[in-house]
Amino acid sequence: MDFSSKLLENAVNEVSRLPGIGKRTALRLVLHLLRQPADNTKFLSEALLHLRNDVKTCEKCHNISDTLLCDICQNPRRNSDIVCVVEDIRDVMAIESTSQFKGLYHVLGGKISPIEGIGPQELKIESLVNKVENAEIKELIFALSSTMEGDTTNFYIFKQIEKFDITTSTIARGISVGDELEYADEVTLGRSIVNRIPFEQSIKG
Repeated sequence: MDFSSKLLENAVNEVSRLPGIGKRTALRLVLHLLRQPADNTKFLSEALLHLRNDVKTCEKCHNISDTLLCDICQNPRRNSDIVCVVEDIRDVMAIESTSQFKGLYHVLGGKISPIEGIGPQELKIESLVNKVENAEIKELIFALSSTMEGDTTNFYIFKQIEKFDITTSTIARGISVGDELEYADEVTLGRSIVNRIPFEQSIKG
């Protein structure tokens, strides 16, 4: 791809680093920004800088937040006895969109994946086990995607907490095997949360 401007080429190269954005799409986005009023580009760049510099991680659930505790953890109407274990913030947003879950979350920050060099130590598993050990939780819902990595992570956490007096469940398999949670439609995902099954039963299955 030939560029008439080095500035344009640099901008396209940076935008194309984003996931799912190829050079042609990046070029289209950059040219769109060039056609907009200068203030629009300024607002976008400032929003991204504020996000990068000021965003926080919730001290309790590890969700992305503007404050030390996210809005969900601060909400007194949420049921703190039930915690839904998810991979990242996209899964929190997907489940929240169903309006079927009124508990809290625990964001792991990924899944165990030896191929990618991600082990239990790289995830927020220890803090989850501490919550269970301190009897802060009565039920743990595993809501990771139904992939090999998701199932491995579920099983690892289950083995860490099985000696404690806690109910463990997993979302029903309305979500197809191999699917990521964020791509499930709201109705299917909502039913999977409501119709969750004991985790031990999912292992035997």
